[in-house]
Amino acid sequence: MKKVYLDNNATTPLDPEVLEAMMPFLKEDFGNPSSVHQFGRTIRVKVEEAREKVAEILGADPLEIVFTSCGSESNNMALKGIYKKNCNHIITSQIEHPCIIETCQFLETHGYEVTYVSVDKYGTVNPQEIEESIKENTLLITIMHGNNEIGTIQPIKEIGEIAKRHGVYFHTDAVQSVGKVPTKVDDLGVNLLSLAGHKLHGPKGIGAIYIRKKTRMHPLISGGHQERKRRAGTENVPGIIGFGKACEIAQREMENELKRLTSIRESLFKGIMEKIPHVQLNGHPTNRLPTTLNMSFKYVEGESLLINLDLKGVAVSTGSACSSGSLEPSHVLLAMKIPPEIIHGSLRFSLGRFNKEEDIDYVLEVLPPIVEKMREMSPLWEEKKTVMGK
Repeated sequence: MKKVYLDNNATTPLDPEVLEAMMPFLKEDFGNPSSVHQFGRTIRVKVEEAREKVAEILGADPLEIVFTSCGSESNNMALKGIYKKNCNHIITSQIEHPCIIETCQFLETHGYEVTYVSVDKYGTVNPQEIEESIKENTLLITIMHGNNEIGTIQPIKEIGEIAKRHGVYFHTDAVQSVGKVPTKVDDLGVNLLSLAGHKLHGPKGIGAIYIRKKTRMHPLISGGHQERKRRAGTENVPGIIGFGKACEIAQREMENELKRLTSIRESLFKGIMEKIPHVQLNGHPTNRLPTTLNMSFKYVEGESLLINLDLKGVAVSTGSACSSGSLEPSHVLLAMKIPPEIIHGSLRFSLGRFNKEEDIDYVLEVLPPIVEKMREMSPLWEEKKTVMGK
């Protein structure tokens, strides 16, 4: 049976070049980068070289990069660590990743006020609504760059200009977009940006946050001098080395991969539209990540489709990996005002560096009969056929 992995938004397979770069630091190069002897000094040099590679993909100064354990930690650090006197109002959107929304909800129980701006039918925020939400005590605007479920890319540059005009800090969760589309921090106009290694064919357990110079931050983790006293704890050296290598490869391959993955994604979209009736695209038709295609298959359950595809060797998802196991409809699709019965039939196909056209051909071979089979067992489909007079 052929195996096709189309859940790259959940995590990506490790690039062999990344694994090769990491291996020495899992064996002979084991020193602690905080140690002053030669074992530690050698590792410190390699950690700083990796920091430079992460900074380069963002167009940032290496001193503005702080290594964390993952994107969720970076997002928590941005929201809980940012500080400005007499300011406790945060603006975010209704479709952020759960680690942003749940952190905002936590902060609301500790005296913060949070405004959750709406999105349109494509999952795009309105910069004007954000500007109208700004108050005298607004501390931070946090809007994700590319949505993890539908791929829609937000007008980050325009929001950055608004934030700067009002003297408000601006953070973007760019975990899904770094390495896939350009994310230069000066172009985006952000003070803070989150990214993670395992979303761009690097290792799990390593992330980073960009903190623009002169941005006032409290550390999320205290108790050590690491990361210039911004994040205590012995550094994950193999992860950092792998993260740096992954950023180097992504920077090198980004232009070609953007074109290639967009072409593959469109082949999948057009094939589904041609072969399967009663489907709809969720998200912006053009302004979205090249890796992401979210489709609703009416009159069937997405979970059933996922299981049946898995039996054929195809891995997809019904939304965010961090919400896996929840029976609740996607909060992203609900915010876009998609009816719950359609949301429950949605699948997310997410592509990566190692996907090929033949993967798409195989999916388009096995998916239509699965949908047909599922619909024949669906009471909703029976009602639809009755209405259509079939």
